[in-house]
Amino acid sequence: MTNWHELPANQVAATLESDSEAGLAAGEVEARLRQFGPNQMTAKQRLSEWMRFLLQFHQPLIYILLASTGIAAAMGEWVDASVIFSVAFINAVVGYLQEAKAEKAIDALAKMVLTEATVRRAGEKLRIPSAQLVPGDLVLLQSGDRVPADLRLLLQRNLHIEEAALTGESLPAEKQTEPLPADTILADRTNLAFTGTLVTSGQGEGVVFATGDQTEMGRIAGMMNLAEDLQTPLTRKIAQFSRLLLYVILALAASIFVAGIVRGKPWPEMFMAAIALAVGAIPEGLPAVVTITLAIGVGRMVRRHAIVRKLPAVETLGSTTVICSDKTGTLTQNQMTVQEIHAGGRLYHVTGSGYEAEGKIHFEQAPVVVGENVALIETLGAGLLCNDSQLVRNDEGETIVQGDPTEAALIVAAQKAGLEEAEMSGRLPRIETIPFESEYRYMATLHGAEDEPKIIYIKGAVEALIGKCTHALGEDGSLAPLDGALVLRHAEAMAARGLRVLAFARREMPKTHEGLEHEHVADELTFLGLQGKLDPPRPEVIKAIAKCRAAGIQVKMITGDHVLTATAIAAQIGLDTGSGVVGLTGRDLEKLADDDLAAAAERTSVFARVAPEQKLRLVKALQSRGHVVAMTGDGVNDAPALKQADIGIAMGITGTDVSKEAADMILIDDNFASIEAAVEEGRSVFDNLTKFILWILPTNGGVALILLVAIIGGITLPMLPTQLLWINLVTALFLGLTLVFEPKENDIMQRPPRDPKRPLLTFPLLMRTGLVTLISTAGAFGVFAWEHGIEGTNLDEARAAVVNVIVMVQSFYLLNCRSRTRSIFSIGLFSNPWLLAGIAATWLAQLAFTYLPLLNRLFHTAPVRAEAWLYIVAIGLFTFAAVELEKWVRFRTPQTARTS
Repeated sequence: MTNWHELPANQVAATLESDSEAGLAAGEVEARLRQFGPNQMTAKQRLSEWMRFLLQFHQPLIYILLASTGIAAAMGEWVDASVIFSVAFINAVVGYLQEAKAEKAIDALAKMVLTEATVRRAGEKLRIPSAQLVPGDLVLLQSGDRVPADLRLLLQRNLHIEEAALTGESLPAEKQTEPLPADTILADRTNLAFTGTLVTSGQGEGVVFATGDQTEMGRIAGMMNLAEDLQTPLTRKIAQFSRLLLYVILALAASIFVAGIVRGKPWPEMFMAAIALAVGAIPEGLPAVVTITLAIGVGRMVRRHAIVRKLPAVETLGSTTVICSDKTGTLTQNQMTVQEIHAGGRLYHVTGSGYEAEGKIHFEQAPVVVGENVALIETLGAGLLCNDSQLVRNDEGETIVQGDPTEAALIVAAQKAGLEEAEMSGRLPRIETIPFESEYRYMATLHGAEDEPKIIYIKGAVEALIGKCTHALGEDGSLAPLDGALVLRHAEAMAARGLRVLAFARREMPKTHEGLEHEHVADELTFLGLQGKLDPPRPEVIKAIAKCRAAGIQVKMITGDHVLTATAIAAQIGLDTGSGVVGLTGRDLEKLADDDLAAAAERTSVFARVAPEQKLRLVKALQSRGHVVAMTGDGVNDAPALKQADIGIAMGITGTDVSKEAADMILIDDNFASIEAAVEEGRSVFDNLTKFILWILPTNGGVALILLVAIIGGITLPMLPTQLLWINLVTALFLGLTLVFEPKENDIMQRPPRDPKRPLLTFPLLMRTGLVTLISTAGAFGVFAWEHGIEGTNLDEARAAVVNVIVMVQSFYLLNCRSRTRSIFSIGLFSNPWLLAGIAATWLAQLAFTYLPLLNRLFHTAPVRAEAWLYIVAIGLFTFAAVELEKWVRFRTPQTARTS
């Protein structure tokens, strides 16, 4: 593979068999178009629509639903069979629609690069669709163009290209044409221009060396195809739970069938009994509750500025152990701001951030009168006048930049000191300009009114200007010999704080002076001062990261920016764990084997100058350590890692279409703080799903155990299959569903993240399930024996009493399940009105089931005598008291409650 950035410019065109002056001939273009194909990315081979839909049924939980449908149909319960199948069908439709998002990401990439290009072919300048470009074409670039293919630059003048979406670099990249070392990382390949990036200033010419899938953008699309679609923690646990439940139900049904045959019962009767057990034990309501719980979580998250594209992502974020965040525009404001000024021997701090002129200049924490320091006012004035950018108001009243963000920061800093561009330009109009060029690393402007002395202002790299200065301007306006070494130390100290430092100088010229050449700024300059800029962190990010840390979630910054800038921002937002922020660069990562990378990813908080494939590799490394990884980002370069992560989070405002299509969730306000809210909602979703499963297991398990004991013991069945269906229908509809509306518990963000390997129900909760199952079974048999043994009580009445016992236990146990570890009295008896309404509705239905003649005939029941209700209610109260006592004994301390 050719390293195009390593080759000299004159050798590149020769290697590509192209003419660096005239470009390709028409016949050669046609031949290469046939050889390399059009300059567009190809989407991966997709499954047919029907296959994608049918694959939605390929999961154990759906198998159980389909089996339930068959069982209900075999029993002649066509209504129940239809309802159960409808649940499976709706789940499949929802999954089918949502899983199209990954394929849309490739389409968004393709749309992003459908541009036009200016080329020179056979010596003629042409405008063509970018899809017709071929390797060897000579492309002309100018300000505002989107780069149509990957280019090796041959010529450039003041060429700057916005590459943040590809490299993560917050400032436009300054381009040049000289060869670079072979190991130069992507973000530093300044002699290349990449597909889909935007020219912000200058002009250039380059020869195409890669098109379509072979471009950097195409490679990213390929990595998105290769990134694995991972299951979420919820789907993994539900699948495990469903498989276990399937095996248990099949084993119990087989046991009943065999036991009945051994006892001499007719096999058709035993077969129907086994079916009855399966109907009673299968939690038909589980998929519906999962979907509804996740949908409610989605609604809550929209109100907290997050849009979820895939329902299980709600819960996944709640299980997250690591958040990998891009820096520019996610943790920071993406608005360069001057934060420090060194002038006249003093270091000043500038308050405020962004492009609004709100803030003050301070010295030693006290506001200063800017005019009292001549060097300070001259440094700010130089930044304002030696400047080609503008700040304008858009239709929404927001301040936006026309030009370079760095220059915009200088304008805002001057405005904070009370300087106005119109007033200064009127007094010192610009006459001529030397634009910034990488060869000289400075910009200079000549100013002055007619018949007035002229002045040259210069801004540029400290190293480029310091050798040209002979004096320094003092605080009082006096000149003193320049101590260049001291200025360099000040600049290095500012850079160590993550600031991008520019130096400012001037030279006074006579009124008769005309023209501006490099020789006029080669020496005899007066040093004015330094300005240090930084893309500041969002104010709310600090609090959000602190909350994530309290919740046991690691936050890691993965950026394409420089390591000093990244570590400085990391220290400001709280990624410093006390031992100082230490960052790793892309080059460091290249040297690490996979095992070493996993260890480094675990202990490091900041990764800088990282290439797209390295972001993907970092996410995989963290996942290999058992982490549930959330990845935030807004650029094209984030898309593969967003897709690979357990949950990808894109920015809604600054995010590219590619990142949004690849993500599972989009932050409407681009606010990192919204992630903490999303984590909270995600944890609440998982909490409520666990509560539902904790409630439904004794419900179904108790019914199964009652039938199993009756058949093995040769006892008359205490319940009939139709009565089992009634219990499942009424309790799932009126009782279990109300748990999805349960409010968040107060300590939900003080708990550590759930271990991804941890089962849905821990051993203490399984023990509680067994306790309630035994109480339910014993109570049902006790009431059945008592009622059946009373003279004048028939079998239908005894069975009706058993059904009411089961439902009463479920009702009281529902109150216990409102918290896994805390008493209902500590969370508030009336904090979930839906639950109380559900219990009331259940008992209205039970009274109808027990006393309404029509239902008595349908379900083979009879009215229960009044005295029996004493036993029924007592069993329910005993269940409630036993579980509350178990909670108190097992979870007395907050620590045991949080970790259970």
